Amino acid sequence: MNLHRLDLVSLSLFALVVRCGSISKGAELAHLAVGAASRRIADLETAIGTALFDRHSRGITLTAAGEALMRHAQRILNDVDVMTADMSEYAAGVVGVVRLWANTSAVTQFLPKDIAAFNAARPEIRIELEEQNSEQVALAVVDGAADFGIMADQMPTFGLQTLPYRRDRLVLVVPTGHPLTQRDSVSFVDALEFDFVSLSRTTSLARRLHAATAFTGSQLKLRIQVRSFDAMCLMVAAGLGIAVLPDAAVRPHLRSMGLRKISLTEDWAVRELLICARDLSALPKSARLLVRHLTGDAQATLTTS
Repeated sequence: MNLHRLDLVSLSLFALVVRCGSISKGAELAHLAVGAASRRIADLETAIGTALFDRHSRGITLTAAGEALMRHAQRILNDVDVMTADMSEYAAGVVGVVRLWANTSAVTQFLPKDIAAFNAARPEIRIELEEQNSEQVALAVVDGAADFGIMADQMPTFGLQTLPYRRDRLVLVVPTGHPLTQRDSVSFVDALEFDFVSLSRTTSLARRLHAATAFTGSQLKLRIQVRSFDAMCLMVAAGLGIAVLPDAAVRPHLRSMGLRKISLTEDWAVRELLICARDLSALPKSARLLVRHLTGDAQATLTTS
């Protein structure tokens, strides 16, 4: 096997052939003659040392080796696209691109102001922000899709290093006229007699609620699951249930939607949002600068979880 003989043109052709299910159609999209495309595919198989396609009268299908190569080719070609985009940014005067993934709590409550302040101080650094749930954030950092991420505590960190970012407080949110509106604080167990609105089960917030419910020995009456804090507030305002939300995230909606927030007495209602990275010292300079800005610590160092 001689993988050094692989080249991007052949990998790109291979991916097109797989998508089209035909060497001739793949060659057409790659602007190659069919004969030249067939030779490239044959050279690819020679370099790998095994057949990539099963050829039959109705066309071609991938072998197991072909399926494995396709997964790698997609990743490589995607990385090349990202690299090309990054290099074009440098040519346009941008000196750094930071790929940051963060959970909804961080995106909704803290990152808009923090990133705006960073951009004002460092306009030559572009930040690519993607919102995902905490587990996906951690996996993106592990896989290298993100330079670093921001996630909730009490979630799997997959061996990543973590650093405190912000602390937020969860509150119970109820509609106007709800029986609990007469109380300034409430134990979570007292709220469990009512229907709940929540995010999907894969989010850190939903997992926290289910863990807290299991600890009480009760069951969560989950009536509706939605995909955003705003949607949760709308459902609560419509009388479809009550919800647990970050204080800062629900605050703008209290008056406009006629909602009431009530403090939860449990310790788990206070959460830590964590910056996570594989290795702070290995981050690009632009990413290290953003981490230091977000933490307010020029000497920020990560600890292994």
